[in-house]
Formats: sequence, structure tokens, C-alpha cells
Amino acid sequence: MREFEKMVSGEDYFPMTDYLIGLRDRTRALITEFNQEKDEKKRSDILKSVLGKIGTGCYITPAVFFDYGCNTELGDNVYFNANCVILDCAKVTIGSNTFVGPNVQFYTPIHPLDYKTRNTFIESAKPITIGKNCWLGGSVVVLPGVNIGDGCVVGAGAVVTKDIPENSLAVGNPARVIRKIEQ
Repeated sequence: MREFEKMVSGEDYFPMTDYLIGLRDRTRALITEFNQEKDEKKRSDILKSVLGKIGTGCYITPAVFFDYGCNTELGDNVYFNANCVILDCAKVTIGSNTFVGPNVQFYTPIHPLDYKTRNTFIESAKPITIGKNCWLGGSVVVLPGVNIGDGCVVGAGAVVTKDIPENSLAVGNPARVIRKIEQ
């Protein structure tokens, strides 16, 4: 349990404890069930048991993958297209009315640069926050610690390495703001 607390608070932690492995295994089993389930109500119930928070009107297209699930919070009317990956070692918060394209990936874990430390499996994590009314195009990658403001559009294939201010259009690798979006 202590390593979980360290993980979600941004401290260095060891992910190979029985407790964290058990949480990941539970989530993996439930998400495998979700990905194979045909009945919409049953899929919705599975998500409610996995995610930290899920608003009304959310729709997640199978297949999807979560590390823990309990660290992911979705506002109302969030839509995920197929094949998204959410490595939620830290909190991942996605605001209401946000559309997430296919193959989008959210990465909160940070692995050490030096191999001696990395080989001990010690890592840390930083939260990701996506504002309301955003659209992340297909195959966007959002890196640890990033905040994307309300009303943003992130173009397909972008790698978001730093914060994006609200009402911005960002594209590229690394993602850069190319203009403001008038609402």
C-alpha cells in the first residue's frame, strides 16, 4: 500500500510489490472482460468498477488498456475511440465533452535515465490533465506531467511534451501551438 501512495504522490516507488501487481492484474482481467463484452450495460458496469470516476454519457470503444484504472477520472460525455492506452500510475483527468481519437496514449510513468537505477525498477509518475471540450486526434501521445487546457485540439500523431494553453491548436512532434482557436 505504501508504494501506491508514493506512486500517486509523484515520489519514487517500486512497482513490483504484490499490492501493485495485484491491482494491475485485477484491472487487466476486468479490462479484458470489457474489451470482449458485447452488452453495453455490462461494459458500462465494468468501467464503473475499474475507473476512479466516470461521468454520465461516456463511451469507450474497445479495445482499451489501463494500468490501474482507479487513477483515471472522466468527466461527462467523454468519448474514446479504439485502441487507447492509459498508463495511469499518476492521476489522469479528462474533462467533459472531450473526444479522444484512436490509438491515443497517456503516459504518466517516468523511468530513470541512468540504467543502474532503471534496472532496479524504481520509477516515478506525474499526472496528466486534459481540459473540457478538447479533441485529441488519432495516435496522439501525451507525456507525464502535461496539462492541456480547455477547448484545445491536438492534431493526429502529435507528441505532447509540455503544457498547452486553453483554446489552442497544437500539432507535431514535439507538439507546438500553431494558433489560438476562437470559440
